[in-house]
Amino acid sequence: MPHIPGLRSCYAKVGRFIYFGRMLDKIRLHAERKLPEEYVVLLGDSQFYTLDGRCCRFLGVPYAEIRERTLQGDSDEEILTWVHERGTPRTDEECHMWNRFIAKLGWRDERSHLLPERILDSGITDKTVATIIDHIEYDEGRDPVAERAWDLI
Repeated sequence: MPHIPGLRSCYAKVGRFIYFGRMLDKIRLHAERKLPEEYVVLLGDSQFYTLDGRCCRFLGVPYAEIRERTLQGDSDEEILTWVHERGTPRTDEECHMWNRFIAKLGWRDERSHLLPERILDSGITDKTVATIIDHIEYDEGRDPVAERAWDLI
């Protein structure tokens, strides 16, 4: 999948969270009909293992509510403030654990079996891909290793 304009890196932070801003980008792009179909099927929290679903459950706010709030036009920071007020309060330690969990998803866990297939399907067999979000980064034309993306966490 090539770079998608308006879709930021999984590693980009909003407040204390990686991935949250990307979920908001996907919501906006989908509403504008600019999100590729292979991304659309993974939107929301109806599928247990999706990154959106994990993010919503961690924050304690259903995807439909975050989507509705996002499409009202608020900034990422305003949406995150609203999520904090509405959802499950999280300590700095819990946010740190979330970031590290998402950054390592697919490495020696219940999602590990998917990674080799995704790597082959996307044709990025020349890279060392150890996690789901590193695969996403490479697949969209970013190099998380060269960029030391984990330093953003």
